[in-house]
Amino acid sequence: MTGTMEYHNGNEVSTPYIDCIENILGSDDYSQSLVNKWTASIVERCLTQLVKQGKPYKYIVTCAVMQKTGAGLHTANSCYWDTAMDGSCTVRWENRTMYCVVSVFAVAVA
Repeated sequence: MTGTMEYHNGNEVSTPYIDCIENILGSDDYSQSLVNKWTASIVERCLTQLVKQGKPYKYIVTCAVMQKTGAGLHTANSCYWDTAMDGSCTVRWENRTMYCVVSVFAVAVA
């Protein structure tokens, strides 16, 4: 894939997603009652930014928000695709009360 997601966790790639997270979560404290709203807003905003680029890709965006409690948090993904055309980016963000993990997958339209 050329452009937006060539480098997994590369700075130029992750910055727009970090901005989406920052704009929605900012310095808020974790609130169970707001998690559904936050995650929906984050994935919608990230997807909107991707679609605006007008590139021939199908996108998948996932978001997980977890309260910081001292418990471990591990995520992984695996993709079987054309590494020359398709790509992914995973961003981990945190503040003092929560973690947010956003994964973006781009699959070229043939």
